[in-house]
Amino acid sequence: MTHDLYEIIHRRRDVRGEFTGEPIPDAVLDRILTAAHAAPSVGLSQPWDFVVVRDPALRGAFHAHVRDERDVFAATLDPDAAARFARIKIDGVLESTLSIVVTYDPQRGGPAVLGRHAIADAGLYSVCLAVQNLWLAATAEHLGVGWVSFYREDFLRDLLGIPAGIRPVAWLCVGPVARLQEVPDLERHGWRRRRPLELARHDDRWGQRT
Repeated sequence: MTHDLYEIIHRRRDVRGEFTGEPIPDAVLDRILTAAHAAPSVGLSQPWDFVVVRDPALRGAFHAHVRDERDVFAATLDPDAAARFARIKIDGVLESTLSIVVTYDPQRGGPAVLGRHAIADAGLYSVCLAVQNLWLAATAEHLGVGWVSFYREDFLRDLLGIPAGIRPVAWLCVGPVARLQEVPDLERHGWRRRRPLELARHDDRWGQRT
């Protein structure tokens, strides 16, 4: 089982162009959401909610918004970077089986959230743990997940009727895939390369390495 966990962690990918559109059984979707809901959270506040989006009109509107925001970002790049960026797809918004929007409610568990008094973002970190649980569970179910981040929070809040004060943290495209890439997309398309662990590890003090 330990080996299986590590294998799932390293097999996980941010999927963009390999979705098949095949259905996800209700029991599988329930298991994935249950895994996400089991994530640790500061003060047991569980500040997340999950909006399952299937409506083609909603997904089409979001896709158009993301395309516009990508164009805004692409205009800031030099020609070589813009060419590399153009190869990174956003088709998963339309081609995946469904999407799951994960939100953050900073008032959940309040007014005094145990453990958050000194680190205001601890609730937001908790939501990211729920996203990671969801992603790993989906990978274990042989599904792909793609995290879309080219959007304005106000647009997505209005699109899905999310109440004021609640932040949409992640739009996740979810569904069966033809395959998971061996090499992550951003590395495969020449955007960035992975940083070796030995450069990220420090011992006792910053910059000190054994």
